Amino acid sequence: MLFSDPPKAILSPCIGICRLDTDGVCAGCHRTAGEIARWLYYTDTERARLMDQVLPQREQRRAGK
Repeated sequence: MLFSDPPKAILSPCIGICRLDTDGVCAGCHRTAGEIARWLYYTDTERARLMDQVLPQREQRRAGK
């Protein structure tokens, strides 16, 4: 057997509403253009931190605008 573990899926907050606003933040997932571009290179830990902490906080701030 070549692989002991099957490949893991890449976590993503993308919901298919891919449109950057004037602040450069996606209307769907609340990531910046830079975060979207680097997503494949982040570690699982970095992705989890963004999804669990950063993006929900960003969404709440944006909802309060």
